[in-house]
Formats: sequence, C-alpha cells, structure tokens
Amino acid sequence: MSVDQAWIALGMGGNLLFFSRWVVQWVASERARRSVIPVAFWYLSIAGSLVLLCYALYRRDPVFIVSQLPNSIIYLRNLHLLRRERQAGEAP
Repeated sequence: MSVDQAWIALGMGGNLLFFSRWVVQWVASERARRSVIPVAFWYLSIAGSLVLLCYALYRRDPVFIVSQLPNSIIYLRNLHLLRRERQAGEAP
C-alpha cells in the first residue's frame, strides 16, 4: 500500500467514524422513542473530525481544513456542558 493509499484509507475511516455517529443517534432515538443525542455521538464526532482534519492537512486543502478546524472545539464544549449538567443534577 502506498502512502497516498494509506492516507485515503485514513480519510475514509474518518468518514466512517463521522457517519457512525448518526447511526448511534438514530438507534438511541428509536429505543427512547424520542429524539436523543447520546454522549457517544459527541465522542464519535470528535474522533471523526480529528481524523478528517489530519487528512485535510495532508491534502493541504484549505477549504477542507477550515471546515474541520472548529468542529472538535464545538463537540468538546457540548461534552463539557453535559458533564456540568450531570454534576449539577448530582449535587445535594
């Protein structure tokens, strides 16, 4: 496998991670019989976004880079808000 083929495989893996978050969200919503976004959705979002950012940096594609740069920050913020909400609910 050439270096380019390895990077393409990595990029496809990033796309698969990013897509899998929607499957996780769909299954969780079907089980709850309402729209929900499980914590795993945010972790898959971060992983997919970072892998795609690495691929975009390798490709030196400025449009792709700019579109992926802020994503992980937003996803991390959502995890922080969820953690803070959970801690507030556990307070006596």
